[in-house]
Amino acid sequence: MGAEVVCYKYRSARVPASGEQRARCRQSVSSSAGKIGLFVSTPGSSSRSQPQIRRQQGSAMPFGNTHNQMKLKYTSDQEFPDLSQHNNHMAKVLTPAMYEQLRSKQTPSGFTLDDVIQTGVDNPGHPFIMTVGCVAGDEESYEVFKELLDPVIEDRHGGYKPTDKHKTDLNSANLKGGDDLDSNYVLSSRVRTGRSIRGFCLPPHCSRG
Repeated sequence: MGAEVVCYKYRSARVPASGEQRARCRQSVSSSAGKIGLFVSTPGSSSRSQPQIRRQQGSAMPFGNTHNQMKLKYTSDQEFPDLSQHNNHMAKVLTPAMYEQLRSKQTPSGFTLDDVIQTGVDNPGHPFIMTVGCVAGDEESYEVFKELLDPVIEDRHGGYKPTDKHKTDLNSANLKGGDDLDSNYVLSSRVRTGRSIRGFCLPPHCSRG
């Protein structure tokens, strides 16, 4: 039984690739292994009793970042997005010069500047509601792209600077207020908390594995 080869070209049909398909995939990556991802499943790994084992060739795991290599073939002016109709903090901070400075950088997991700003490019925001317009893909994003993210965070959070420290108090006895709320209008309230786990990418950059 041969290995299953799934090229991006045939990714929509996750069936054991035929000999012809395997040949096409291998031919497409043979001349430039770093420009396309090729996943190879080992024989027998598709058994339900065993987790599927996959390795990715031609790029660093878990993300190859080949899309950014392709974009770097174009000039910064060609790639800079049109933000003239956008109302978000990213569009307010990002300049062509900053884009030129950061566009070739990436975090160890492969998160790029275009990954950071894509949600703000796709979602211009509302004329009367200022949205954030950018995301972090991992912990390192805040350092690699600090020229963009620091001003956005400061603007969005009322002057919160990179040197500021988040205040934490988990003692419920120190909670104040709430007893003066009108019970005719307020039936209940809650406080939601969450945290990230060091070493794991953040939701915008999580892998399915």
